[in-house]
Amino acid sequence: MAKKRLVVIGLLGSVLDRRGRGEQRWERWRPSVALHRHEDLLIDRFEMIHEKSWARLADTIRDDIGEISPETEVRLHSIELEDPWDFEEVYGALHQFTRSYPFDTEKEDYLVHITTGTHVIQICLFLLTEARYIPGRLIQTSPPKGGNRSGSGDYSLVDLDLSRYDGIAARFKQETRDDIAKLKSGIETRNEEFNRLIEQIEKVSIRSHEPILLMGPTGAGKSQLAKRIFEIKKERQYLSGQFVEVNCATLRGDTAMATLFGHTKGAFTGATEARAGLLRQADSGVLFLDEIGEIGLDEQAMLLRAIEEKRFLPLGSDTEV
Repeated sequence: MAKKRLVVIGLLGSVLDRRGRGEQRWERWRPSVALHRHEDLLIDRFEMIHEKSWARLADTIRDDIGEISPETEVRLHSIELEDPWDFEEVYGALHQFTRSYPFDTEKEDYLVHITTGTHVIQICLFLLTEARYIPGRLIQTSPPKGGNRSGSGDYSLVDLDLSRYDGIAARFKQETRDDIAKLKSGIETRNEEFNRLIEQIEKVSIRSHEPILLMGPTGAGKSQLAKRIFEIKKERQYLSGQFVEVNCATLRGDTAMATLFGHTKGAFTGATEARAGLLRQADSGVLFLDEIGEIGLDEQAMLLRAIEEKRFLPLGSDTEV
């Protein structure tokens, strides 16, 4: 069986590939050129995509590749990009290239060079390769270490076939199982409905930054579940604050407002000093409002505004926090 030809698809780097002028350019590491210096990476064809405005640089890089790797065929592909940082525009242009390119996986292997171009271009190349619009692997190059700036440097290959990373996937699955066990307080159960509920809570609550409503009768364990959610989120570094719990059934009138939102000194009789309130106390953490339906409508309205707009007025204050 004939050996497959090796084809590299890459973007011309308007910064990294433009290093050095005249003969000095050979003293600088240029990714698209250095890629062809590796003796263990024999490239049969290099498909170099470039913006129209960099056509002259593309010609120079093509000629330089020809000097160090005469057996490599270099093909130039011109695209128009008004803004190489615009994701929609970049993805559209590269997607169009992949749709019109005559891939032949039976005769050729493909590598996608992701060292050059803007971060947006690199991300788009990654996505197109992951989605198999480009049926190949990624190759990333880095400059040589030490003082030899003109050397080939290093390269690494990344295969986006996820089956190659089953070990990593297994670790993530184990972390999910551990989180679910914590939410269940370590109690195993065969109740399918309960297990599905806990799995949904694990997926949504741990990864979400939105408010969560836990419903259930008194004594069902809502407080314990809220604490478990907090502990897991804090372990994952999603939170840095503390867990603050209050039974809303104990809050009445001005006391409710002052407890939740804080108050200024002298805001009401007995307010001898300012108080931050539970919302600020739980900042960057979790505020668990047990029996929230027991507080008054005014307090509920203020809470809703604080949740939606991330700001509120402490009792007696004219300045929002």
